[in-house]
Amino acid sequence: MQDENLTKIPTQGVHHITLVGASRKISIDFWQGILGMPFIFEQPNLDNSDESHLYFDPGDGRLITIFTDETRQTISKQVSQETGAVHHIAFELSQAVFEQVEAKLRKLKIAFSGPKDRGFMKSIYFRDPLGLLIELAYYTFVVPEGSRVADIMIRAHRIRVREGAYNIQQLHIAMAIEEVTAERDSL
Repeated sequence: MQDENLTKIPTQGVHHITLVGASRKISIDFWQGILGMPFIFEQPNLDNSDESHLYFDPGDGRLITIFTDETRQTISKQVSQETGAVHHIAFELSQAVFEQVEAKLRKLKIAFSGPKDRGFMKSIYFRDPLGLLIELAYYTFVVPEGSRVADIMIRAHRIRVREGAYNIQQLHIAMAIEEVTAERDSL
């Protein structure tokens, strides 16, 4: 039975992201070879028989998928930054891995910018073989058990606004974590 009173379509997370890739080899070399995402499976692109559809696990069990075509090769231009375009895709790392990224990118001769301190996270940026901006990031805090990153961030934002701060800083995160943990049941 359909409810005609449904006013929103509540989402429950990103199901998957599909990108237009280059050849199979270029795609596997980047997504599995450089970013370490396990190559899960491959099948034809069911909407275009000239393409293959590669599936990778970005680390959370969800999927990043790539449409490949053997006639497409690496290009060295930046992808569109026009309204409606994807600006970048960000992947989460642990701090320990993040601290190794700069050296790894230098060794691979991949140009990058950063690391950048965003107050509540640190990140580094570089481009995939087709020019898509990739961000590797980690949060500078541990989410309390039973909470989500979004729970902490909305509280930190409210604290930031109340204090008139320009952006979220570590103190705002600490205060948000204190608020969340103070709500736990206690005698």
